[in-house]
Amino acid sequence: MTEFGYWLSSEEHPPLELVGNAARAEELGFSFAMISDHYHPWIDAQGQSPFVWSVLGGIAQATERIALATGVTCPLIRTHPAIVAQAAATMGAMLPGRFTLGVGTGENLNEHIAGARWPAPDERIDMLEEAIEVIRLLWEGGEQTYRGKHYTVDHATIYTLPDQPIPIVVAAAKPHAAELAGRAGDGLVTTEPNEETVQQYRDAGGDGPRYGQVRICWAASEDEAKQTVFRLWRHSGLGGTINQELPRPSDFDAVAESVTVEMAAEGVPCGPDPAPVLEQIRTWEQAGFDRIALHQVGPDQEGFFRFWEEELRPELG
Repeated sequence: MTEFGYWLSSEEHPPLELVGNAARAEELGFSFAMISDHYHPWIDAQGQSPFVWSVLGGIAQATERIALATGVTCPLIRTHPAIVAQAAATMGAMLPGRFTLGVGTGENLNEHIAGARWPAPDERIDMLEEAIEVIRLLWEGGEQTYRGKHYTVDHATIYTLPDQPIPIVVAAAKPHAAELAGRAGDGLVTTEPNEETVQQYRDAGGDGPRYGQVRICWAASEDEAKQTVFRLWRHSGLGGTINQELPRPSDFDAVAESVTVEMAAEGVPCGPDPAPVLEQIRTWEQAGFDRIALHQVGPDQEGFFRFWEEELRPELG
């Protein structure tokens, strides 16, 4: 049975709004929420990017039931996997049975900030696999030492550990990442409803939840919604590997200058009609995804929550 979640877009909202929106999502019956983990927003117009672990601490105090996951954390360069292991363990203790660590290979946008080299895609997959090993080792408790190809941990102990194991779900858009998710993760995360990705995950032994994201923009009119998507997410109309490679929000602004309103809004249900949203959800379900998070673009989250309560939730059961 499909579970529906709410996407907390750290690039668009300040921390206290994110906390309040998570609490509101719990009130309205969402079973989980996913929160993006960025150092920078994608483009300057988005305007925000709070530290995800602080925001999660606030959400832990403001909610009682809703499950939470990072969507996703990169434990490779900007943040050493030993630090991610400690941060996630703390969240597991604050959110007993409610926290999932989502991990991925990241973007240059967030990872270059301390001056480290941005590795090639195959290197990042190798680094992610080792990072997962480090995190799981430290979660075993006790004093741990690890000397790997990419990471060293020297006699480290995480003293604050949750009573229940924390699932690790792995972001994947390419076959090697999907294979890693199936082999080393407890679930899959992706942003495209690709049935082949799910099959690659399963072929590698994956049998956990499959998380996807449906980006929408509810507004009183379709045109108003399209303009909001264009203003805040026009870079999503770009193809190829640009999202992984560009280092600054200003670079995304520059390359997105050629993106039109229609290009930016392509594939994003816009306006007050629930039918296109429901159609997208069915596409994800048919591709094999059972955890679907809805991302409302723009500041009008309360309008979206009414839309969910009155139009979407009754149709989705």
